[in-house]
Amino acid sequence: MVAEASFNTELGGSFDEGDGDLKSVYLKLLHLIERLHRQLLDVIKDELERLGQADINAVQALLLYNIGDAELTAGELRSRGHYLGSNVSYNLKKMVEAGYIKHQRSDTDKRSVRVSLTEKGTEVRNTLVRLFDRQLGSVVQVGDVNAGMISGTNVALERLERFWSDQIRFRL
Repeated sequence: MVAEASFNTELGGSFDEGDGDLKSVYLKLLHLIERLHRQLLDVIKDELERLGQADINAVQALLLYNIGDAELTAGELRSRGHYLGSNVSYNLKKMVEAGYIKHQRSDTDKRSVRVSLTEKGTEVRNTLVRLFDRQLGSVVQVGDVNAGMISGTNVALERLERFWSDQIRFRL
């Protein structure tokens, strides 16, 4: 109960079991997380279409954004949370073919392939940087969302991420 109270205090509220049905708010949160991810992909898709960028999809563009200046393996993309799907190899292959990503076999382990952005991939990444910067300029006024709300949401989501990771790791 103490942990729950401090957790909710950080989010600007207080915990009282009589305040609401935990099950209903938890299930609503799960629904919102899924829906928000889909909406983010729709926002990215819309931006790419607006700019005439038809040869890459939103999932691939977000992957380019998350790779950034790094040089990573497909496994690292998944383990670091940069890619949420199960078909990362397929998307990487498509982006290599389209010229967004370059890949190079490791000198020490020929099975391992490291990927990084090409100039074309960096252009798409920069498109998303500009999109997110533009959104930051209006999220407070239009979305009525301030830094404190985002920070509190980040705390809750990071704790849920740790909780779910523990569920998998320790088979709880």
